[in-house]
Amino acid sequence: MPDPVRTSAVRAVLIMSLTIIQAMVAFLATLTGSWLAFPMVLSSVGSTVVATWSVLDVWVTRQVWNQRHGVVSIPSSSARKLRRERRAARRAARAEDREAARIRRRGAGSLSRA
Repeated sequence: MPDPVRTSAVRAVLIMSLTIIQAMVAFLATLTGSWLAFPMVLSSVGSTVVATWSVLDVWVTRQVWNQRHGVVSIPSSSARKLRRERRAARRAARAEDREAARIRRRGAGSLSRA
């Protein structure tokens, strides 16, 4: 995973964990009837929005990285096989072209002039 994507993923995990802890505290405060319950519920809603934003940030950062730097992939054996076949076909075509050019050069001087 590239560094910017890893950084945003770590940030998202930390924000998500803090949001879950905050939601749990809000739930427990609500159960006990504490005065802290209402402010905690409001801040939990805000934290949920921030956590959603941070997860979207990971996705966007990953997409931007892939667009700028390309996706690193290892070609499969079938892709290698196709590439090998195309290369062999190109080599054969070049050899035929060279042979045809050699025949034209050799035969050009031996034509009769009638």
